[in-house]
Amino acid sequence: MPKVTIRYQLIKDARRFFEILNNPNFIYFPTSVNSVAEEKKILKENAQKRKDNISWNYSILYGNQLVGGIGVRINRTRPYAGEIGYFVDEKYWGKGISTQAVKLAEQEGFKKLGLNRIEIIMRPENKASEKVAIKNGYKKEGRMKKAIKDKNGMMRDALLYAKTL
Repeated sequence: MPKVTIRYQLIKDARRFFEILNNPNFIYFPTSVNSVAEEKKILKENAQKRKDNISWNYSILYGNQLVGGIGVRINRTRPYAGEIGYFVDEKYWGKGISTQAVKLAEQEGFKKLGLNRIEIIMRPENKASEKVAIKNGYKKEGRMKKAIKDKNGMMRDALLYAKTL
């Protein structure tokens, strides 16, 4: 089985990200990117976001294939806390890639970024994401009412999982 690794996102990842995120079966990761050019613009902002300690975004590689993205967003009012968000190409679902990528991003968050709390927030219907959180030792802290927007801009409930040092 190929190894899962993460690396900083590159501008050349834009086309692949756009393909993955525009899959109609991608219902739990809202995105408003309408073109590869828009995706490139977003990726160009990553270096400044790292410098400002806002977010640390990585590409997920499965062997040498780019299969998704993962990031650690720093809480602006509580800079010792972060949130992990991720997406993986549907062709690679069910292979444990997200579980491994979360573990790698978590190591970055706790060791490199000095976080002492990391959260994963997901829609209650997203059972695969819930399994990823549980497999990585995150504990369910509750259900947040109308906490996240779906692809249509509707406010939806979310589950909050977290891990602390």
